[in-house]
Amino acid sequence: MTRLIAVQESEVEVSAIRAQGAGGQNVNKVSSAIHLRFDIPVSSLPDDVKERLLALHDNRITRDGVLVLKAQQHRTQDMNRMDAFARLHELVASVATPPRIRKPTKPTYGAKQRRLQTKGQRSEIKASRGRVTE
Repeated sequence: MTRLIAVQESEVEVSAIRAQGAGGQNVNKVSSAIHLRFDIPVSSLPDDVKERLLALHDNRITRDGVLVLKAQQHRTQDMNRMDAFARLHELVASVATPPRIRKPTKPTYGAKQRRLQTKGQRSEIKASRGRVTE
């Protein structure tokens, strides 16, 4: 069961910046990269989703709980904006479902017997490695 959680666009701060790296005149003149900031603690996400997002050990999440994404893969600002939002939704969707709680299990009777049998065999092998006396 996957929960669909929508991120409100009004909660996201988007700014256009100049991209880094190679690209010549286009990179130097056009602000086509997108800097997306999403404040997790004040967002309208459910509390359990917020906790799991903040618990992620992700370098893109600041100490204040602000998720910072930078999209500069595409040539146009619109494509980079779509890419940044897609990555944000993907990250939120990855923590939307709570992790399953592990049910502790016990080894079966047969497994215990096999373990004891191999321990006995191993013990006999090691006991026979001693000094030979006649």
